[in-house]
Formats: sequence, structure tokens, C-alpha cells
Amino acid sequence: MKISIGSDHGGVDLKNAIVASLEKDGHEVTDHGTHGHDSVDYPDFGEAVARDVAGGAADKGVLICTTGIGISISANKVRGIRAAVCHNEDAAEFSRRHNDANIICFGQKYDTPYMAAKMCKIFFETPWDGGERHERRLGKIAAIEEEEERT
Repeated sequence: MKISIGSDHGGVDLKNAIVASLEKDGHEVTDHGTHGHDSVDYPDFGEAVARDVAGGAADKGVLICTTGIGISISANKVRGIRAAVCHNEDAAEFSRRHNDANIICFGQKYDTPYMAAKMCKIFFETPWDGGERHERRLGKIAAIEEEEERT
């Protein structure tokens, strides 16, 4: 699977651990950085990964900042992106099953490398359930995106 990954300075250590785990599992990883601890702006990395996923250059994405929240907000501004902050296995599974999330987000403050790798595996392997109620809800999200583009 092609995975796009990025983080700000608050998530760089967890990002590096996740990259190693993903590559060990045989995934093709595009690492958008950051690669150090100097202060950077999380929207830059959220957008880069989101554009990879939305444009088809990556199958799924992984984003990390201190909490996972700021970088997920940034990614969700890109049309077609459903970035979900997950801090447990159940959230990783149901973000895929019910929401067809395409980017998983972590907070280095909360998530260990072991658990993040475990959640990535669940996220990548869990299919979307589909079905009328889930399709209806995703359709409403898409309609919001379309309305925003018109205004």
C-alpha cells in the first residue's frame, strides 16, 4: 500500500517510528517531514499528505502533531479527505467502517509507537462497511464540501 505521512515538530519522533514500522511491513512510504525538532507549522504537512491522498498518489495517509487535532483540522480542509484522530484500536477500526476515513491522525503526547503501529495496521486493513446509512452520511459531507466551493 502507498502511504503518505507527515508531522510537525511535535510529532516527529512518533512519525519516524511509524515510518520504520510501515516500511518493515512492506508499505511504500512518502515522508513529507518534518525531519527535525525546530518549530514548523502543522498545516503545511497536513495539506501535503491530504493532497497526496485526495489526488491518488497515496492510498492512505498518516499525520502526527502533539495532539493530532490541529493537523487533522488542516487535512480535512482538502476536498475528499476524512482525517480521523484515533487514540485507540476501536476508533481506528470504526473510523474506517463507518466514516471511510482515509487519513489516520495521532498525537505524540498520547500515542506510543507500538499503539500507533497497531492502529495503522487496523486502519489499513479495515474495509468501509458501506450501506445506505453510511453512504447517505458521506453524501452529506460531500454536499457540504460542494457548497463551500460555490460560496
